[in-house]
Amino acid sequence: MNRILASGVAQEMKAYVGNIQSFDRWDWIKYLSWMGTIFSLLIGLIAFFSAGLSQGVVYPGYVWFILLGTAMFASSLAFDDIGHRTLYKENLKMGEGYVHRMIVFTAVPSVMALCLCYEHPDTFMVPAIALIALSFFYSAVDEALHWQRYLKYGLDRVEMWSHFTAITGHVLMISCWWHWFREGYPGVNETLKVIFG
Repeated sequence: MNRILASGVAQEMKAYVGNIQSFDRWDWIKYLSWMGTIFSLLIGLIAFFSAGLSQGVVYPGYVWFILLGTAMFASSLAFDDIGHRTLYKENLKMGEGYVHRMIVFTAVPSVMALCLCYEHPDTFMVPAIALIALSFFYSAVDEALHWQRYLKYGLDRVEMWSHFTAITGHVLMISCWWHWFREGYPGVNETLKVIFG
């Protein structure tokens, strides 16, 4: 039974990813731009922590969940965005695309605000938490739209699971990052000295 289920899921994932073959030039430009934005955060974090670890910087344990959450978030969206540009392109035109933009316009600046909190906590702390809350709100709105579609048409498990792992990754990443900031960013000062001398 488990082997049949695993085979079914693997086939669904293969079919879902196979939709990328119908991308036109503009789809590829948008997809690669979005993936570049998201994966640049993951690559930047890996580079930052690698620089610190190479010189013996010790980070609190919860910091590694920032990296894990970012990896979950980025890899899940790499799947999810294929469906956005193929299977669900018309749904996005009916309003769902606006919700996605609202998530981007709150989630990306929330990370930037948390970075700016390192040197200017009094200025950026409140905007950071406000943007985090708004990104969660619009993610919930988006999820409601997806569940409505899933319940109505009985599809599609790949998209639903990619959403689950993306949201889990985002919450894990941003909540641990917030805690890191509230604890005074332990390890950051030492790592910056490694990077900049």
